[in-house]
Amino acid sequence: MKAKFLSVLKYLFFIALGGFFVWLSVRHLTYDKWEQIKHAVARGRKWVILPVILFLLIAHYSRAMRWKLLMEPLGYKPSNFNVFAAVMIGYLVNSGAPRLGEVFKCSLLARYEKFRVDKLIGTILIERAVDLVCLIIVFVSALIVEGDIFGQMMKSLAKEFFYDKTGHLSTQKLLITSGGFILFFILFYIVLKRFGHIDIIGRIKKSIKNIIHGLSSINNLEHKGWFIFHSLLIWTMYWFASTVGLYALKETQYLGLPGGLAALVVGTVGIILTPGGIGAYPVLIAQLLGLYGLDPETTGIASGTLMWAAQTAIILLGGMICFGLISRYNKKKIIPSNSEQAFQANIISKN
Repeated sequence: MKAKFLSVLKYLFFIALGGFFVWLSVRHLTYDKWEQIKHAVARGRKWVILPVILFLLIAHYSRAMRWKLLMEPLGYKPSNFNVFAAVMIGYLVNSGAPRLGEVFKCSLLARYEKFRVDKLIGTILIERAVDLVCLIIVFVSALIVEGDIFGQMMKSLAKEFFYDKTGHLSTQKLLITSGGFILFFILFYIVLKRFGHIDIIGRIKKSIKNIIHGLSSINNLEHKGWFIFHSLLIWTMYWFASTVGLYALKETQYLGLPGGLAALVVGTVGIILTPGGIGAYPVLIAQLLGLYGLDPETTGIASGTLMWAAQTAIILLGGMICFGLISRYNKKKIIPSNSEQAFQANIISKN
């Protein structure tokens, strides 16, 4: 009962956080700014939605094929459609209930392919570990390619925390902050080492071990090259989708691939913060475009909302279509299986 209550509380928190970001994005909008947003969207290139859909579908399919590769060492060989449908339905569930989609897609695939759910959840941990590494690589790449833009962001944060009232770098603040980080990691290590028997500490320790184990277990894959290929393809398609999304508006078309890389980093943070990035994604994209000299409250919100809407529409429509098709696709597989079980039960009862 307590676990269910905490789960509901967690989901409500994420939904409320998304609502807060939505409020942040519209609280200062006047009638004139609403008109400017509508005008920017009306002048936008509507055909851009087609390549965005294509790139994202390739990314989602590639993610499904990568997940399938992780099942090979377990002796599982599911159909491509079932894996892809489970991934899309998992995204659909995640858009309303954060993280629940991962468990749901494992349960769904296990149902139709007669797999063990706990083993499939183990493959998800490996996926998350790899995605974390990929995200770090993308973030570092964005820092290198768009150093000026992210430099402005870092500088504004640094002025808040590391500069004194005269505008000079405060050595005292810098030393306190650095010392604080070092002390935090030392204490974190001690807590994990000595208090691992406590439930919540044990879970954190286990999660860290799972991530490390997940990354190391990639060496056991039969097709490591394909696994790396799909990992690169997934994030490359995300990058292209973000770039093309920026091309939808004339005001942002000049940002190109570097701008798309920056948008990918910022947008991913938004998706992590709230279910499906609701509220957070458009706000963070708007703030990013503000660093490029564009109006964050008009062009920024218009661009961020369009990009978020395109990604969300693919997940909603794709997830619902797959949800409707997966049972029909597996109908022939399920019926013989049930008939066979009934036949065996009949023989046993006679004996």
